[in-house]
Amino acid sequence: MAPEASAPDISVKGLTKRYGEVLAVDGIDLDIPAGEFFTMLGPSGSGKTTTLRMIAGFETPDSGTIELAGEDVSRLPPYDRPVNTVFQDYALFPHMTVLQNVEYGLMVKKVKKDERGRRAADALEMVRLGSYGDRKPSQLSGGQRQRVALARAIVNRPKVLLLDEPLGALDLKLRQEMQIELKSIQREVGITFVYVTHDQEEALTMSDRLAVFNQGRIEQIGPPAEVYEHPQSEFIAGFVGVSNVIERDGRRYTVRPEKITLLMNGEAPEAGAHVEQGQVGDVQYAGPVTKYQVTLDRGGELQVLAQNLDEGSSDVLEAKGRRVSLQWRPEQESAIGEPEGGTE
Repeated sequence: MAPEASAPDISVKGLTKRYGEVLAVDGIDLDIPAGEFFTMLGPSGSGKTTTLRMIAGFETPDSGTIELAGEDVSRLPPYDRPVNTVFQDYALFPHMTVLQNVEYGLMVKKVKKDERGRRAADALEMVRLGSYGDRKPSQLSGGQRQRVALARAIVNRPKVLLLDEPLGALDLKLRQEMQIELKSIQREVGITFVYVTHDQEEALTMSDRLAVFNQGRIEQIGPPAEVYEHPQSEFIAGFVGVSNVIERDGRRYTVRPEKITLLMNGEAPEAGAHVEQGQVGDVQYAGPVTKYQVTLDRGGELQVLAQNLDEGSSDVLEAKGRRVSLQWRPEQESAIGEPEGGTE
């Protein structure tokens, strides 16, 4: 039976995996359409990497099915699946040049030498390393080696590219640069990217959609803004960024720290805003922003994040111990488990 033309690039149904008594993946359902940058986000042990490894074929599911472009590949070995995987450990051959490393997979597939060289050169151009073909991996920076690993993966023209924390070994500045670069390359080549990370900022920055994993299950799937603004559980509210969980009048909801306005000098609150009174406890100056920990008169603490538009470090640190009012608008509250507009 031929696969449907409109089938998603990845369709996972009832996927389950146990390691002894540990239920690593617990009945996951997931569809990823063609051309999407999709991220699996979650803490260590949440099941995201095991799910990726089952899609790649490195692990066999105990139950459930995996379809790639409408074809059931659940029992096929990795080399018979139209996917390639990029790991944090780039595993480049040190004795080969960059071009030879990129060509290697084509050579294994017995692609003719001329076509092999042309496709490898094109792949290096895509990752902005067109003039680096004659170098050895030892002559490259960590970011450049990561790009070579990416070129080696896309040269085979896979239907899907799986990326398992590929930027984890890079320093913060280079990692942030590579996030932008990866997203740009993904748009250019048009391949479906499935990206695994525990880094919330990375997931929010790069993804078209993301799935938040927790204890072997997916707790929420949606575009980054939806998951951030309308977390469906207290776990998501705390894991994807920072959120204040508030109980009032028998309901639980979240308010993100940057949505709260700190009123320190007798400023009047906005009409219709919710207002709390309290005292500033801890103050952390972080350059462009300051984090305030405010103890509420009615009990509990809220974190507030304010931009330092005019203030310097000495100005904001003087706020410690001061009486303040906090305000936010009702529409900035998100009831836990009741996202606006439903889920995808």
